[in-house]
Amino acid sequence: MTNKNKQETITTKIWNEIPEDDNPFAAKVCYCSGFDVYGDLLGKASYIEYLYLLFKLEPPSPNHALLLEGLAIALANPGIRDHSVRGAMNAGVGGSTHASALMAALAVGAGNLGGGREVYNMIKYWEQCGTDINAWEQMIKEPPVEERADVWPSMEHAPGFDPNGASCTLPVKQVLAHMVKIGDSEKLEWLQANRERLEQFAECPLAMSGVAATALHELQLSPDQAEMLYLLLRLPGAAVHSLEQEKLGWRRYPFFGDGLKLQKYNPKENMG
Repeated sequence: MTNKNKQETITTKIWNEIPEDDNPFAAKVCYCSGFDVYGDLLGKASYIEYLYLLFKLEPPSPNHALLLEGLAIALANPGIRDHSVRGAMNAGVGGSTHASALMAALAVGAGNLGGGREVYNMIKYWEQCGTDINAWEQMIKEPPVEERADVWPSMEHAPGFDPNGASCTLPVKQVLAHMVKIGDSEKLEWLQANRERLEQFAECPLAMSGVAATALHELQLSPDQAEMLYLLLRLPGAAVHSLEQEKLGWRRYPFFGDGLKLQKYNPKENMG
């Protein structure tokens, strides 16, 4: 027999709610990892500190808060050359819904080329290699085989490096230098000191995804957590560029305006 009075509960360490006295479906008090969100954190914690708390269930150290804040700024807008941002722009100028634009950015930015899965894979490298340069050389030259080949194809380049790059770009160097300056991070310092050797092993320059993966690993995020947060932090740029192109219209978007050729339909030509 089924107990009709049995309550169904969701198991979570992240969140706890106390319902309103007159409405069991509305929360009166919300706790995140034991902190009263609206009675304690609101007005006292920064967004970055709260974001870290959500993922790690503990407040960040001052250095970790600065590191995540710097990373959030560096990733907020990947720019119009980025494939995920272009996906959102295409959706916006094509008249798709705003949610569709964000989903396009996530879909395009989730993969192995500058995307979330590349960050996941590089953190896996960090977990196995640490700061052993010889281990990195072997890992890069003899990469592991992806366990879920039905979902994720094998990497065609070393994760965290740009297979289309000619040299390490100035923004990548600037972000890495900033992270080293504020982060008090052994791994970021090691990456900066050994960047050129790693680039020789990979035969391509360090990419922003490589700096991001190292910073997220330094923040003690798991590969899965890092992949998810990386996707989240890159969405603001996709959103604003999509909205901008939506207002400008497809006639001012070169990939649509020059590519669409309208022809008069002749039903006789399509008769068998």
